[in-house]
Amino acid sequence: MSEIASHSPKSVRRRAFTGFGVAMIAVLAFAVFFLLNFTTVVVSGPSMLPTFKSGRRLLASKAYWLVGPLRKDDIVVVREAEEGQGTGYFIKRIYRLAGETVDMVNVPKTWRLAQGAYVVPKGTVYVLGDNREVSSDSRELGPIDISRIIGKVVVVK
Repeated sequence: MSEIASHSPKSVRRRAFTGFGVAMIAVLAFAVFFLLNFTTVVVSGPSMLPTFKSGRRLLASKAYWLVGPLRKDDIVVVREAEEGQGTGYFIKRIYRLAGETVDMVNVPKTWRLAQGAYVVPKGTVYVLGDNREVSSDSRELGPIDISRIIGKVVVVK
């Protein structure tokens, strides 16, 4: 019997269905992974001007370790309150990481640091808005606990 004749229409359909099933499982797994690890956020207010205008949509990785560790100049989405105390968020740029000194170099004289120059405590970051004149950030709030970081902005829509 020839090789072509040995494949029945039933076995061909079964292989096609199996291949389709594997592809669908892969697509579903990717979709679940994406939904669990990424979130979209909307910029609200002028604190990140000129980088982001109010209303701009951003994609943030909740599993930011997937896109690399937190670094200076990363833009992050921060939960406004401690866990369970609110659902709001704000978007800021990391200015200093834990162990780094916050200083007044290259900072306009109108800025004020909440506690003067100091070393950012372990487990926290110091964040600033790009529009420093109107931003409510670590100068006012102090260092931000890393557990409050919802995600790291990875894509601008």
